[in-house]
Amino acid sequence: MKENDNIRIQAKHLAIGYGKGKKEKIVREGLSFSLEQGKLTALLGANGAGKSTLIKTLCGFIPPLKGHILLDEKDLSSYSSTVLAQKIGTVLTDRNIDGGLTVSEVIGLGRYPYTGFFGRLTPRDREIAFHAAAQAGIGHKTETPVALLSDGERQKTMIAKALAQQCRIIILDEPTAFLDVKSRIEITNLLRNIAREGKTVLMSTHDLELALQLSDNLWILSDSYGLEEGCTEDLILKGALNHIFEDRHIVFEPSSGTFRYNRLSDRKIRLEKGNGELNYWIKNALLRNGYSCTETEADSPCARIFPFTSQKIVLKIRDREIRTTSVRQLLNMLDTFFHP
Repeated sequence: MKENDNIRIQAKHLAIGYGKGKKEKIVREGLSFSLEQGKLTALLGANGAGKSTLIKTLCGFIPPLKGHILLDEKDLSSYSSTVLAQKIGTVLTDRNIDGGLTVSEVIGLGRYPYTGFFGRLTPRDREIAFHAAAQAGIGHKTETPVALLSDGERQKTMIAKALAQQCRIIILDEPTAFLDVKSRIEITNLLRNIAREGKTVLMSTHDLELALQLSDNLWILSDSYGLEEGCTEDLILKGALNHIFEDRHIVFEPSSGTFRYNRLSDRKIRLEKGNGELNYWIKNALLRNGYSCTETEADSPCARIFPFTSQKIVLKIRDREIRTTSVRQLLNMLDTFFHP
């Protein structure tokens, strides 16, 4: 199989935005990308970066201002709305699902590209909708009114509706917005499993840490770098995650997979290598309290910390060596020296 056989959507030098002529507003231009089959791709970017505009353009809701989008090697604009719905399923952030409908009725709406003018479901349509509900983990709620569902269950219902379209591509705009931690993990893992079964899945998200754990590929939108795409780990290692916010005070730490606020403090502490989990949380405490951490002597640290165990953390400062038995005690000792 050729590498291009896995590409479902492709674009080069694309400009996205709204309006025409003198009222045209370009949100982002010069975008080049490809979307792979069988992969979960996360679209990341700060508020206003153009994520929703790009999602709507890929779904065919708004036309590109420049360039072309190829869907299965044909221009996106060449597809009728019915055929396009058979190829791309969309899940947007709109929460206004009619609460009077049951879960099965909402999922059944996903069969509209196939049901003809009257929209009557055949036994085969109902079988497909039932399978989609089970695949999305909402099969036990099919006769429940949507109004009685939790936010997580509603999102599973909308994903099942997209699955019922039997499309090869599913595009989602902020699918984990409004959800609690448990539901965010469930939904993101569900999307990963759907991709593993052969679908092409693209989701825009602000849930950065989950996206880094479960996404195969990343698209990163930023003012300075346009759209960067690639394998999640490759983009992490090349430092592309720091382009999301383009703020020197907000930095991404590859070692922990998290974003931190960098206070740029001149109170530098050298945290010696030790237990990985202990080091992580000591560093968390130091940064929260206005210290900066360094791993080199060249940065002229004003103190050094040796983490042996959570009950044995040694602080070396001003020719003194002090053994502390907790992170709180360590912070108190540092406070004594820096704020006597």
